[in-house]
Amino acid sequence: MGSGSFHVEPDMTLPEPGVASARERIASERADAAHRIDFLTARLADIVEGSHLSTDDDEHDPEGSTVAFERAQTSSLLDDARRDLDELAAAERRLDAGTYGVCEKCGRPIGPERLDALPAARRCIDCA
Repeated sequence: MGSGSFHVEPDMTLPEPGVASARERIASERADAAHRIDFLTARLADIVEGSHLSTDDDEHDPEGSTVAFERAQTSSLLDDARRDLDELAAAERRLDAGTYGVCEKCGRPIGPERLDALPAARRCIDCA
């Protein structure tokens, strides 16, 4: 830089130990979400297969939930797990970009306790 003066942007990235810790936490959460997706996908397939093999009138069984309810509940949990996986992938991209841990709304740091509890958090507790 020939002029001798230059502007330095403030560094919003986590210190290296924080980055490694965040990466580990995100990887752990991603593995958990992937496991839930596998389990729920298999569970949904079992529900659908079981409904084709059974002639029970589950709509009028006072003792149990309906197949339709179980299928809807499992589908909803599967959607949640997929959304979690997408959010964790986005958190990893923010980590790579140096913006992880910065509130997307106000620009202030997201508290470490919040990031520990919710590694994919996009907003600080005040903006959440």
